[in-house]
Amino acid sequence: MKTVLYKRASTLDELEQIRTLQLQNSSQNITSEEKLQEGFVTVQHTVALLEQMNTACAHIIAKDGEKVVSFALVMLSSFRNEIEVLIPMFERIDSLIPTGKSYVIMGQVCVDKNYRKQGIFRGLYDFYRTQLQQEFDFLITEVANVNLRSMSAHEAIGFKAIDSYEEDGIIWNIMLWDWA
Repeated sequence: MKTVLYKRASTLDELEQIRTLQLQNSSQNITSEEKLQEGFVTVQHTVALLEQMNTACAHIIAKDGEKVVSFALVMLSSFRNEIEVLIPMFERIDSLIPTGKSYVIMGQVCVDKNYRKQGIFRGLYDFYRTQLQQEFDFLITEVANVNLRSMSAHEAIGFKAIDSYEEDGIIWNIMLWDWA
């Protein structure tokens, strides 16, 4: 296994590397076979938005030397209107989370192709939890039903599907990891 360091993103270079990794694994930039076998990311963030989100609550990354090889974006609910495709998710979450409970959104997770199947996905989430469980009761994300690899990977971590909805022909599963 390669040696990776889990940390919070802190430099513009790291945010630019997140953006590059995001583009490399975007559903628009990979084949249907890759989507099925490897999973994919749906939303593309600008570096400026990644920086705003990071300033509010720093993203979780894994690095091999100077290279960002994996990321899990941290998105506070205050960013609910910044990405149009995520607005329906936030509206549903509002009706699902009990009053008085706090949550953070895992805005997107991705592992570089050359670093997959080495435990980095789990390591990223373990670090995410240790960093944020004192502030939040739940970690929430959503996964497209067709992204089978991501669905099973999130279930293996401890996420449970708490709701699903259809938007533009895609069925989305809202997944919750209870940190209590």
